[in-house]
Amino acid sequence: MPRRALLSQAERDALFSLPATEGDWLRHYTLTDSDLAVVAQRRGGHNRLGFAVQLCYLRYPGFVLQPDEAPAPELLTFIAKQLRIDPNLWLQYAQRPQTRREHLVELQSWLGLKLFGPEHTHHLVDQLAELAQQTD
Repeated sequence: MPRRALLSQAERDALFSLPATEGDWLRHYTLTDSDLAVVAQRRGGHNRLGFAVQLCYLRYPGFVLQPDEAPAPELLTFIAKQLRIDPNLWLQYAQRPQTRREHLVELQSWLGLKLFGPEHTHHLVDQLAELAQQTD
């Protein structure tokens, strides 16, 4: 039996889409000095660009690009301009799958992110059950 979808495709697209306004682009994807310092630790322009793109996607809209997935061209250009490198370097990024995985582990640690696991499920169910009991 297929699982019931919580969100429609339109809702999912809206939730995970890139910003629509210039102000939102600046707010979500402008790299800070500390971001730039962490990105600069990568060797080669392609690794700096890939690391920065992964950082931006993790922050907003909050997901990881799949290995065969390319970033939105507008985002790639926006980040490459900040790094003063050619956006076409993306094509050289993570030719070794291990590089991409290592970058994601570093980013998760640096951003304080954790994978959602069973312990989180139990905690949320307990909290939500308590909240649900307070309402009719």
